[in-house]
Amino acid sequence: MRRILVSFSALLALAAVSACSDSPQQSGNVSGSGMSGASSQRGPGMGGSQGSLTDAERLAQMQREFQTSVGDRVYYGTDSVTLNADAKQTLDRQAAFLRRYPSVMLMIEGHADERGTREYNLALGDRRAQAAKDYLLAQGVTSNRLTTTTYGKERPESMGSGESAWSKNRRAVSVLNQ
Repeated sequence: MRRILVSFSALLALAAVSACSDSPQQSGNVSGSGMSGASSQRGPGMGGSQGSLTDAERLAQMQREFQTSVGDRVYYGTDSVTLNADAKQTLDRQAAFLRRYPSVMLMIEGHADERGTREYNLALGDRRAQAAKDYLLAQGVTSNRLTTTTYGKERPESMGSGESAWSKNRRAVSVLNQ
């Protein structure tokens, strides 16, 4: 009985190791970890030593790179959906990042400050997200890689009543997803 248990344990261990392998699969001769698109696209900090990362860890690592190197948010003026020069530069970097990782998709979240009705701010957040999306589309990003949503004033970045808080809450935030 013990011999059967040891043999079974060895088979399970072998199966687990082979399932984690990055070697080509028999069914389609495709290499990779099973994550569609983004896993095979490795940028700075995502090289060979990171090959054992899970899909979620790779996505989190890419999101950190996106936030720190590219910029994940653009800010708007009061009651405005107009992109200023800083916002356009950030969106240009986002478009370049998306060209480098062609399987990555973005969810663009629109936000507003606390002033105004819930309905008005939801609509304003939607227009802000759409303005960012339209700019990325004009930079050559395909529409099937971009989605938008609005949170209006429901998810403030900065609490408080005053221009310093409001200016941080008038934004569009781009979040990587698969």
